[in-house]
Amino acid sequence: MVGTAAADIQAPPASEYTSTRKLGRAVGNILFAVEELPVTMLRWNKREGDYAGYSVGIVDGLARTFTRVGYGFYELVTFWAPTYKCTYRPPYQGSCGRNGLKEYNVWSGFSEFPEELGFQSKYPYSRIQND
Repeated sequence: MVGTAAADIQAPPASEYTSTRKLGRAVGNILFAVEELPVTMLRWNKREGDYAGYSVGIVDGLARTFTRVGYGFYELVTFWAPTYKCTYRPPYQGSCGRNGLKEYNVWSGFSEFPEELGFQSKYPYSRIQND
């Protein structure tokens, strides 16, 4: 009975957010914030067409770039302190989605790390070959 009760102990929800993750997020936001511009232009282009992509997309992309750089410098200066609701979570997460879980909303929120351009992959570069 005691072994079963001890095995049920889990890490608290905010345990994956640490000061080093906040520092890494700050550096990533400063270095890669410029990727918001082409990603936002492509998003507007896909949704509304070429004219929107090259007009609203540029303005919205620049605004998102400067906002991300601002958050990056803010987190760089305060990486040692739990500033957002006494945790190291990013203060700019998206809105709540289904079941009350946090979801990234591409139009009103920011993801934790900067967007990746289309040619970058989130998958490992090597595959395991089956015999």
